[in-house]
Amino acid sequence: MIKKLTKHGNSLALVLDRGVLDLLEIDADTPLNIKTDGKCLIVTPAQAPARQKKFQAALEEGNRRYGKMLKRLA
Repeated sequence: MIKKLTKHGNSLALVLDRGVLDLLEIDADTPLNIKTDGKCLIVTPAQAPARQKKFQAALEEGNRRYGKMLKRLA
């Protein structure tokens, strides 16, 4: 898909099609992470803080229960 930037005040905006927004479950209130690898612009939905906290807790529990075994396997 090829898109052009649209003038928005003193800035430029990239307008995303509804199909792309629906596929990624993005709406006007979704926070986005924007980064680049020097050649490409990468836009992803930001991780919710509650989800990140839950993941971190699960990771710590896994390390607590299986850390010694994982070290032996490594």
